[in-house]
Amino acid sequence: MSDATRTIPAGPVSTRKRRTTAATERINRPATALLIVCTLGVLVPLYVTISMAFKTTGQAVDGNAFSLPSPLTLDSFTQAWTLTNFPRGFAISVFVSVIAVAGEIIVSALAAYAIVRNWDRRLFRWSFFYLLAAMFIPFPVVALPQIQLTGMAGLDNPLGVAILHIVFALAFNTMLFTAFLRSIPLELEESMRMDGAGTWRVFWKLIFPLLGPMSATVGIFAFIASWNDFMMPSLIISDPEMQTIPVLQKIFQTQFSNSYNIAFASYLMAMAPAIIVYLLTQRWVMSGLTQGAVK
Repeated sequence: MSDATRTIPAGPVSTRKRRTTAATERINRPATALLIVCTLGVLVPLYVTISMAFKTTGQAVDGNAFSLPSPLTLDSFTQAWTLTNFPRGFAISVFVSVIAVAGEIIVSALAAYAIVRNWDRRLFRWSFFYLLAAMFIPFPVVALPQIQLTGMAGLDNPLGVAILHIVFALAFNTMLFTAFLRSIPLELEESMRMDGAGTWRVFWKLIFPLLGPMSATVGIFAFIASWNDFMMPSLIISDPEMQTIPVLQKIFQTQFSNSYNIAFASYLMAMAPAIIVYLLTQRWVMSGLTQGAVK
């Protein structure tokens, strides 16, 4: 047989490559389709919200939610701003979120540091297990006792809501900080203690700065949870004038029933801060979680 007509059989390497390519195509296609469906599930409602917010009342009730606003108007935002007293609700939500973020970072970091550096002591080890068990207790189960306690303590206000956010997030945040703290070498603290530094100074001057990535992650989660929370403020805050933005949306929902453009403008203003904060800081979320898991 001549060299021109001779065929070279496919080797094991070529066969493996073909099999790998075929398997990859079979796996990627369903995954890609699922990703597209999930993406559309987020982008389509967001598009409708933005489009409706910039429409006039006549355009909003024409039955075509996917049409583009023509002409583009900001009247819906102006009316929503005035109707819901948005500046007051925005200030209260910022107040609750700032206290919740700062409190969750500081309290959880201190608790995790005490547990990790005293793990050999039974009290601290069992305290960690107690916090983990608390993660399985949802807020609705203890809602009634919390309402009674905050009322008795005079904390049926935005400050009480912020404190409850700190308490209920303590278990999850402590778990995150604990995983991250285990990756910090103890030798760093020992060298600082040899120079005469105490525990308090070691934590604030050495440990807390090293917790920057995880603190950013906890802070982002705390902000989004406190900003979007509806159940806790609606149950705890007794004065309707001191409610946060999510609760204000519910209070004025009946007035939005025939004005979809005003309703969507109000919803867009309410969720815009959380979306902006997440888009600007999402890399910190992945950075903090990855460093805490890999080290």
